[in-house]
Amino acid sequence: MSDPILSVQGLVKHYEKDRSAVERLLGKPRMVVHAVNKVDLDVGRGETLGLIGESGCGKSTLGRTVLRLHEPTAGTIRFDGADITTLEPKALMLLRSRMQIVFQDPYASLNPRKTVREIVGMPLLIQGMKDTAQRDDRVHAMLRRVGLRDDQFGRYPHQFSGGQRQRIGIARALISHPELVVCDEPVSALDVSIKAQILELLSELKSELGLTYLFISHDIAVVAHLADRIAVMYLGEIVEVGPAREVMQAPRHPYTRALMSAVPRVEALGRRQRIVLKGDLPSPINPPSGCKFHTRCPAAMPRCATQAPTALSMNADATHLAACLLYDASARASGAPEAGTAAARFSQKEPS
Repeated sequence: MSDPILSVQGLVKHYEKDRSAVERLLGKPRMVVHAVNKVDLDVGRGETLGLIGESGCGKSTLGRTVLRLHEPTAGTIRFDGADITTLEPKALMLLRSRMQIVFQDPYASLNPRKTVREIVGMPLLIQGMKDTAQRDDRVHAMLRRVGLRDDQFGRYPHQFSGGQRQRIGIARALISHPELVVCDEPVSALDVSIKAQILELLSELKSELGLTYLFISHDIAVVAHLADRIAVMYLGEIVEVGPAREVMQAPRHPYTRALMSAVPRVEALGRRQRIVLKGDLPSPINPPSGCKFHTRCPAAMPRCATQAPTALSMNADATHLAACLLYDASARASGAPEAGTAAARFSQKEPS
């Protein structure tokens, strides 16, 4: 991986859940939603890091927190080597031109009372470009680059299709020439044919403009198409991260293997065994102790309920990491029967 343009250490984001009037009257404490829990993650300059996981696992919260759209509860966020965790609003506003986001819903992310000209030009106006003609020239050029016509300049969002609205969202994100773009499930609300067009556009823009993407999605096939590396998230924690090809072809964490086993295959031969996880994603208000995945893991051991795993290297150059007690050297060295039994049971479920 190249030098990281974005680096987070120990990032935590908790939300306090509002209490009802009765709960306040009875003096019940506020419930805390553990959305992101002690995440360490680097994004190399010029790479696409794919972030995958089930809905509700904290992917979008992580993406918005690293941009300071949500304030972190704890941890450190570094952008281009500078600590931005506690930047004052004015300094953070100046940094916004270098860090942008493409939102998931192209219907909700655009102001229905503003024209395309106003929507796409707004970042330039905020950053001090007062010259209307200069601003309009930049907007025209960007709209053409994302595949829209000049005669659509004065239209409103409701006059566009879903794919066109997402192109407007991309144009707004890129108008200020950012270096890092968080793509928060940018194609999940689109039809399949339009999805392919938007993915191709994002790929072209990355090459042309030298962008870095943090690409968030629950669609593994989409992430595999774009990403250089893949990070897998479960209940607010990164459980595996590594080169995209390695993670796709040789997943190591039980959760990652379950996700990969669910990816449809076109080939008639080489069918992989489907790993069906029991139960639903636990509540982030009351997450399990120890390994967060142990309540659904097919290879869970008794100690998984009490001991939290650390990220361990899965290859020689330590570019592929997985946080799982199956690979804990101390357990293997001790010859614990539970480790051997769990590993054997897990290997039988390994996808081909």
